[in-house]
Amino acid sequence: MWLELTDVSRSFGNRTLFQGVDLRVSAGDRIGLVGPNGAGKTTLLKIASGDEAPDAGRRQTPRDGRVGMLRQEIDPHPTHTVMEETLTATAALGALEDELRQLETTMAESGEVDPGVAERYDALHDRFVREDGFSREASAERVLEGLGFDAESRTRPLTEFSGGWLMRVELAKLLLAEPDVLLLDEPTNHLDLPSIQWFEETLQAFRGGVVVISHDRTFLRRHTNRIAELAHGRFTVYPCGYDKYLDQREQRQLELLAQKKSQDKQIAETEKFIERFRAKASKARQVQSRVKALDKIERIDVDEPATRRMRLRIPEPKRAGAVPVSLEGIHKAYDDNVVYAGVDLLVKRGERLALAGPNGAGKTTLLRILAGALPFDRGERRLGHQVEIGYFAQHQLEDLDPARSVFSELESIATHDDIPRLRGHLGAFLFTGDDIQKRVSVLSGGEKARLALAKMLLRPKNVLVLDEPTNHLDVEACQVLEDALRAYIGTVVFISHDRAFINALATRVVEVKNGTLREFLGNYDAYVDATAPSPPKPRPTVAKEATTAPAPAAAPKAPTSKAEKARERERKKSRDRITRKIEKIEASILERETQGEALGWKLGDPNVYKDADRVREIEGERTAIQEAIAADYREWERLAAELEVLDGDAG
Repeated sequence: MWLELTDVSRSFGNRTLFQGVDLRVSAGDRIGLVGPNGAGKTTLLKIASGDEAPDAGRRQTPRDGRVGMLRQEIDPHPTHTVMEETLTATAALGALEDELRQLETTMAESGEVDPGVAERYDALHDRFVREDGFSREASAERVLEGLGFDAESRTRPLTEFSGGWLMRVELAKLLLAEPDVLLLDEPTNHLDLPSIQWFEETLQAFRGGVVVISHDRTFLRRHTNRIAELAHGRFTVYPCGYDKYLDQREQRQLELLAQKKSQDKQIAETEKFIERFRAKASKARQVQSRVKALDKIERIDVDEPATRRMRLRIPEPKRAGAVPVSLEGIHKAYDDNVVYAGVDLLVKRGERLALAGPNGAGKTTLLRILAGALPFDRGERRLGHQVEIGYFAQHQLEDLDPARSVFSELESIATHDDIPRLRGHLGAFLFTGDDIQKRVSVLSGGEKARLALAKMLLRPKNVLVLDEPTNHLDVEACQVLEDALRAYIGTVVFISHDRAFINALATRVVEVKNGTLREFLGNYDAYVDATAPSPPKPRPTVAKEATTAPAPAAAPKAPTSKAEKARERERKKSRDRITRKIEKIEASILERETQGEALGWKLGDPNVYKDADRVREIEGERTAIQEAIAADYREWERLAAELEVLDGDAG
């Protein structure tokens, strides 16, 4: 056992965050700490690290146990480079190396070996070797490279980096320190997808215990063997992975609801008896007996699963043109740093397009240009018919007025017609009851993100451009937003490092890398499969008895006569014509499949079935689209066969 919390409690003023928390962390444990924003998860992690003291209970670690925590608040050293700051994690090894150098200098200057000095040197040298002191800098470079720092950036001062990159430096220090227990607060929040993959591989090799707060469901599924839920002041540990936890929690909730229903019925009957016979002397003993029994009952308290039952509905927008937004020949540079030198991007109506690629590749720049929030140097940005864009950026959290209440912040952008529905709209974003009177200044990061989303979605927009919309949301809120966007019939272009979110939404992935764009149909898993390095091809087996190499295949003969050259030109023209037709059909299939999927989501709404004519209309549209897709596929197969014949004639 490397870390133990026993009966730990913590309150703020009159509010009890949690009480009676018991948790043991041993080598190999992978504990996911989950619960709604504001439940006290980060506070509990700080108590576990020893940074804060509990109001009650105790924290224990072995005398030689080391607990390391990834902190969200970072004060960068003004003079340190990235490499220098990272090496502070192994400062003890650095001090050891300095002492070894001093002893070497002492022995060299004296000209003779003092037995005491030699013994000290040997002991320090053995310890330095045992703790991999000679690979100290190489290990730091390997970790920093995995987290996205190239050789040049490692030599730059910390003051030149944003908070997200400083978080990476803190993570590098934590991994290099190799503590017995890792306490991680949203470790993937500021990592791009390649860095998340590297971090996961590193974490798999870590032998100690891990407690992690994360809203990344893919991360939780892959890297937890226990789930600790902190919600409504109660702490419950589920001895299973994330998916089983969801099932067990739901089953536990159903059981508690059934027990509460039975208990409520028993209490109601008892109270009815007391009220009925309170004034009768002949029933006095029985009444008193029931009053005492009622006082002794331990009431079953069941938390309302509001986030699970809530279904956020994004208002249905106007129908936009077939191509809501497109970019052509876009050039963009920041001083000498050329981000794009003539890229094209076409966004089709109804699709959900995810931008992927490493940090610094220009994803956010491209997203801002699409949204019209960033000017570009050259090229053209076109908007389709009736296009209205809603843009969500991370800085919008900072633009919220801290002095306003949640309600007044939303009211500040509302029209007169919006006022009656503001409370219901906030309720859809989990602001209910007294929550709407909270000051923005006291909101958590997740609550601010929900408020910013609520402002953006107050009125219908037919194109949503979203930059990391799940970054500060808890798991439940991520699921709610995901469900809402899946049912949304408009167009979505987004950046996210949440792989479950991308998989659930994306119909196309555009990879942004080295100033170029590559597109892949499908979701994130399809993109990963398409970009995964191909396995090496097996070498052909050569029979032992063979004595001569097989003759190389004959190369196709180049056309020689004028007639042959003319036929070859005609063949190339036909091939280009057919290829263009095939590409056009593929684009048509994609658009129609997207339209069909949107209609399918409409049929998934129970409210639609209140209008039988509307249901028949939607089903008729779906049938027509499916027939058109089938016709497209038949034409595609015919053209592909023609192309095959042409390629065969060329051979």
